[in-house]
Amino acid sequence: MRILIADDHAVVRQGLKQILAEAFKRASFGEAANSQETLERIWKEHWDMVILDLTMPGRSSLEVLKEIKQRHRSLPVLILSMHPEDQFAMRLLKAGASGYMTKESAPEELVGAVRKAMAGGRYISAAMADKMASLLVNEAQAAPHETLSDREFLTLIQIASGKSVSVIARELSLSVKTISTYRVRLLEKMGLSNNAQLVHYAFQNHLVRDRPQDLASPAATEIGKDPPALASPSNSR
Repeated sequence: MRILIADDHAVVRQGLKQILAEAFKRASFGEAANSQETLERIWKEHWDMVILDLTMPGRSSLEVLKEIKQRHRSLPVLILSMHPEDQFAMRLLKAGASGYMTKESAPEELVGAVRKAMAGGRYISAAMADKMASLLVNEAQAAPHETLSDREFLTLIQIASGKSVSVIARELSLSVKTISTYRVRLLEKMGLSNNAQLVHYAFQNHLVRDRPQDLASPAATEIGKDPPALASPSNSR
């Protein structure tokens, strides 16, 4: 069995390899540190399983997952993230992920998720299963954030977590103008006027665990402040 571990932190990659090597004695492992390297290794080599970090430099993992599934539909991809399930799990499962786990999960849970994915199943926690069942019952009552595109949703989460537009742009390898465009779009779609309302919405809907510490702090002031020139939607990449 060949497992590709894609994460931009070498320590995390080594830790995952150690956990999985103990459970899968005959497994061999490969590593990737960013989105482009992940795709290149998948296109050029054979893999039985991919463990993909949600937030890596370059393209978003939502986009990477969709591209993988377009060319290798049956390749199991397990998403590992620092973000709570409520934020991304549903979108990723719809995009074809074989499961979603937080990095706080126990090692035996990771092993169990890999076994299930390799057997053709999907891993979700009991709490996520309940949420999915509830959403199916109330499908007509979609929350405003569920209407956002993947990039808009990711921008929402990052801003609500206290990051400035410039920091988000750097982490996603996009321009400040492009992130500003996503911000404008998501505020319009959700009927919000500013970042303070956005942070409040994200906190109330459990999209982030904590509010930014102080709206008067330098970081919070920067996220609540519009860039000098906001891009029009036609300027986004």
